[in-house]
Amino acid sequence: MEPGENAPAPAQELEASSALTRRLRQNIAQAVQIRPETLSHVLVALLAEGHILVEDYPGVGKTALARALARSIDCQFARIQCTPDLLPADVVGTNVYDQREHRFEFRPGPVFANVVLVDEINRASPKTQSGLLECMQERSVTVDVYTHELARPFIVLATQNPIEYEGTYPLPEAQVDRFMVRTSLGYPEPADEASMLHHHEAVDQVAALDPVVSAADVLKAQDAAARIHASGPLRDYVVRLLWRTREDPRVDLGASPRAGLMLLRAAKARAMLEGRDHALPDDVQALAEPVLAHRLVLAPEFPRTIARDVIADAILSVRAL
Repeated sequence: MEPGENAPAPAQELEASSALTRRLRQNIAQAVQIRPETLSHVLVALLAEGHILVEDYPGVGKTALARALARSIDCQFARIQCTPDLLPADVVGTNVYDQREHRFEFRPGPVFANVVLVDEINRASPKTQSGLLECMQERSVTVDVYTHELARPFIVLATQNPIEYEGTYPLPEAQVDRFMVRTSLGYPEPADEASMLHHHEAVDQVAALDPVVSAADVLKAQDAAARIHASGPLRDYVVRLLWRTREDPRVDLGASPRAGLMLLRAAKARAMLEGRDHALPDDVQALAEPVLAHRLVLAPEFPRTIARDVIADAILSVRAL
């Protein structure tokens, strides 16, 4: 074990955490038609204590996914519908004067839930976006010099509509960088969509879900994921991938050091999902696109979709040791 490295998770703890993720996967899949790969991205972000940006069309199940995740882990769920007049206090909470006690009392906002769905985050004003993203980074709220810790576990699923930009405030690159994973749900396969219509036409399948793990179980799994082993050569591999994106002529601003840290944490969480006590280059390669692509600033003449090609080319050109 290298200096400063946490003790690895025991085999028994690793097996318990792997079993937890299997239960979560099966339970969520009962209520939401979602590609296994996308569901893995959600679970990776949960285990790695990251947040998720979902760019997709209306009606494909983004809200259902967040609700299903919250019910499955028996945690509090909150939805924030972003509009231009939404204020930071509407998200984080505010102090209210109690006339009976003759003092101010803090009333927490929806961000104090465990699973927070921020719908159409780019419709909120930049000031409100900044307040929310500060909560995501610091995991606490400061109101009138008093700091209030957020709930644990804590995960934000923010959505954006990729085809409608009128009246929106696009997230600055520094704020997009706060999201560990960017993903999309897409339309289900015809057979899956027909099955969804059959099962959801009369009953809300999400509301019918029973919890399969507790919040305490999730915290234990997050701790186990943090202690998955990542070798020195693997960390070097991540750094060389980052530098390859910075050197690509199609990119004005490559992946940041924080992007590398997020990628390594996500790779360790994926290794645990696979039942391993150590992360591999395969984990890094599988998550490079959803973790890194949205963090790249491309040259003006290239469309956003080129970011995927940049990541793919970096994986092909950088050899894992």
